Amino acid sequence: MKKILTALIMVGAGMASAQTANEIIKNYFEATGGYEEWSKLESVKMTAKVNQQGLEIPLEIVQLKDGRQSTSFVVQGQKMYQGVFDGETVWNTNFMTMKPEKADDETTANMKLNSNDFPMDLYDFDKKGYTAELLGSETIEGTDTHKIKLTKEPITVDGEKIDDVIYYFFDKDSGAILMAEQEVKMGPQKGTISQTVFSDYDEVNGLYFPFSMTQGVKGGQSQPLMIDAIETNVEVDETIFAFPE
Repeated sequence: MKKILTALIMVGAGMASAQTANEIIKNYFEATGGYEEWSKLESVKMTAKVNQQGLEIPLEIVQLKDGRQSTSFVVQGQKMYQGVFDGETVWNTNFMTMKPEKADDETTANMKLNSNDFPMDLYDFDKKGYTAELLGSETIEGTDTHKIKLTKEPITVDGEKIDDVIYYFFDKDSGAILMAEQEVKMGPQKGTISQTVFSDYDEVNGLYFPFSMTQGVKGGQSQPLMIDAIETNVEVDETIFAFPE
């Protein structure tokens, strides 16, 4: 697996003079397959694994262009679902009752806002009404990066509208996205900064994806997600999105 992309290096070499967030983002998509090719992406299916207290858990992650998505895994013979969205309803498997449970209205409304973020929120960000701002440079583990602030539509938390902001860090040399940071707005980790590190980019049907993502809290513990395979534009059993009545 390629640790860094030849295509990204070639395009990244021309980024030294790039001064705007728009240029940096555009160069990223052009180098990872091309804007036109990304627009043809209809579905992504990933098989991955995480390690929980010494137990390796396989995952299946499915995302569709219309915003529907599902993450599933098997624990002790029981198939569990998390973050499933069928276009109208968000639901998860309750770990205590082991039964499907619908999310609250705010979670559902916020998920609907983000349903146009396939394949990711940076793609066609300006057409969605988002704004991107280049904040300058930052060194990440010895690598010089461009730091870009992406501001999306406000989300609702506890009845209050708040800004939805993500910070992306692009390798100045290759143009690859190395990391993303975002403030946690709810739950027990509210107020902390979630951090996702991307690496091991490789090609899938002409597009480049990171095959390793380490997720956690900035300055705290992290959890690696190792992706075994990525399939694009495959047929998906759409019943996986439906809430089991």
